[in-house]
Amino acid sequence: MSNTTITIRPVLTKADKLTFLKVPFEIYAQDKNWVAPLFLERLEHLDPKKNPYFEHAEAQLFIAEKNGKAVGRISAQIDRLYLDRYNDACGQFGFVEAVDDQQVFAALIKAAKDWLRAKGMAKMRGPFSFSINDESGLLIDGFDTPPNSFMGHAQPYYQTRMEDAGLHKAKDLHAYIRDMRLPLPAVLERIYQRGNASGHVTIRPMNKADIQNDIKIVIDIFNDAWSSNWGYVPFTEAELAMLAKNLKMLVHKNAVQIAYYKGEPAAFIISMPNLNEWFAGLNGRLLPRGLLRMIGKLITKKSKSIRVPLMGVRRHLQDGTLGSVLSIGVIKTVYEFHKARGVEEVEMSWILEDNTRMRHILEASGSRIYKNYRVYEAAL
Repeated sequence: MSNTTITIRPVLTKADKLTFLKVPFEIYAQDKNWVAPLFLERLEHLDPKKNPYFEHAEAQLFIAEKNGKAVGRISAQIDRLYLDRYNDACGQFGFVEAVDDQQVFAALIKAAKDWLRAKGMAKMRGPFSFSINDESGLLIDGFDTPPNSFMGHAQPYYQTRMEDAGLHKAKDLHAYIRDMRLPLPAVLERIYQRGNASGHVTIRPMNKADIQNDIKIVIDIFNDAWSSNWGYVPFTEAELAMLAKNLKMLVHKNAVQIAYYKGEPAAFIISMPNLNEWFAGLNGRLLPRGLLRMIGKLITKKSKSIRVPLMGVRRHLQDGTLGSVLSIGVIKTVYEFHKARGVEEVEMSWILEDNTRMRHILEASGSRIYKNYRVYEAAL
């Protein structure tokens, strides 16, 4: 490893943000499975004026340079919603990318720690880019396939470099995959039919004409279903509005299903096309020809794989047969819709390693873990 001095500098200008976003390109130049995110979308994500995350959070981006060349990056952030809920003086970090040099990783981790410590934080957890409701965890297993929408990719050496920099495991997150060309196990259909013999469970698709109200229903269930989950942070009204806007543009109404029990909203599932199938080969840019390619794919709606990023059942209904019936019901409905459209694979991500109830349902459906992501933490 080189003894060259590593310089860490904060991102202060738009030009700095572009440099920050360009860091991964050389690192993954020979990695056929990395998909460059769109510069336009990432710039909006980093913009406090456009990303509602910043209504309750603050962040600082850093770039690592060696001999005047950008060789790494990291963010440090503080989420007031998280602190209000947990009161544990825990800040976060994210967007970690760097060349294979322990000095670079150590300098980046130190920069994030120093910034958070100066803000009064006592520990650091991540990577989250920016929130646990965004891209979460470091890929530690499953490098042989491209990531699905809004899921991370990494170089295999990242894990060792980060752990050698003093980070240790906080929690693992699993991504499950299933071949949708195969039928769902008959036992799941029997559980659903027997459990819903009374007809009290009904399921309907999202109403795009009233999407704001439907997203309120979905997020109300989510904020109840996930409220006891590790690291949970609720969606805000502004984040809800952005989710509704994105879903209206990107997904078919049948890709979102809401289940009712005795007429009351009880469960939901959101599925979306694998946008990385569309982004691959664009090198992060829509112009000059990328926009035409994207429009063509949006019009034809061809996506061989999908992702289920969010699903939930109200807490008081989760245990016992009814919880399984609600979960199986929304999964089955979305599965049948996408299968009829020619979708071949579904990723369900991410699932906490200790979420045994959901893991049992997924594994009973024939799904398997194919990627693992790790969340790290360190005392400050």
